[in-house]
Amino acid sequence: EALDAICSVFPLDFFEEKQAVYMGPQEGVEMPPAGVEVVSLMKEVIMKNCGGDATIDKMGRFSFYEEAKSCFAVIQCLERRPYGNVILWKGCVGPDGLDLKP
Repeated sequence: EALDAICSVFPLDFFEEKQAVYMGPQEGVEMPPAGVEVVSLMKEVIMKNCGGDATIDKMGRFSFYEEAKSCFAVIQCLERRPYGNVILWKGCVGPDGLDLKP
């Protein structure tokens, strides 16, 4: 619910290679079923709000932690499923009121 609310008013940066990354397990570790479920829902919410052409990549756990250190804001909610973490790259609103795209 939190991601849905954020994505409804937060434009993504389509001038970057990717618009979002989610945390995945480190190499050699399988994502648990609850993690697969939360990532699927996360992608669905981003696509619904920001267009079906958004690029959402997986980032290894430790790389994700390093990237998160440079984030402008961190929002904590009550999500308890593993790997329910996402980084969004903020973009601009275009003249049509949607995410500005090249």
